Amino acid sequence: MKILELNNVNKIYNSSEVKVHAVNDVTLNFDEAEFAAIVGPSGSGKTTLLNLIGGLDMPTSGEIIIGGTNLAELKSSELIDFRLNNIGFVFQSYNLIPVLTAKENVEFIMTLQKWPVKERDERTIELLKAVGLGERVNSRPSKLSGGQQQRVAVARALASRPKFVLADEPTANLDSKAAITLLEIMEKLNHEEKITFIFSTHDPRVVKMAHRIITLEDGKVVSDIKKE
Repeated sequence: MKILELNNVNKIYNSSEVKVHAVNDVTLNFDEAEFAAIVGPSGSGKTTLLNLIGGLDMPTSGEIIIGGTNLAELKSSELIDFRLNNIGFVFQSYNLIPVLTAKENVEFIMTLQKWPVKERDERTIELLKAVGLGERVNSRPSKLSGGQQQRVAVARALASRPKFVLADEPTANLDSKAAITLLEIMEKLNHEEKITFIFSTHDPRVVKMAHRIITLEDGKVVSDIKKE
């Protein structure tokens, strides 16, 4: 089932000296439960494209449609609510709230969504166990390794059962063992929860595990390969 459509999407940045076509006429569709990597050299438009998909930035032209909703037609407050309820984010720098425990970080989005306390607690514990942190629910980020913090970030992104998760260079700050563990966890949750994952990455480990590889150069899609 198609959950995301990008139709002739462009993002142009203008400065006093130069016009940068960061995303150039991109047309892509994503189905439920995909595990896709967007790859390409630095400056190819990977992060910009991810930000456009996530509604963190708006295209100069073109359409981004998620579950039948055109992001450009939403007011600012509606867009915030839409992101909250449909999209999970995993950032390179973790972006955990330092004063909150692992459990409190994971349940933060569900709290904003006003989930019942019992359901919220059950979902949080279930996910922290799934990412191998069942014994660290009360640990704050400063007491967790980088790999553990990123696993908390993945659990937080999945907590509210979004349509898809956007992960911007999620393994960039992790050692090889932690990166592989994280990828295996995400692949398992992708399979079990049918949530689409879209990565932007330079990491060959992510590319190896991804089921679809989309390559960007100068903001254009130059290849789109689905593995058998």
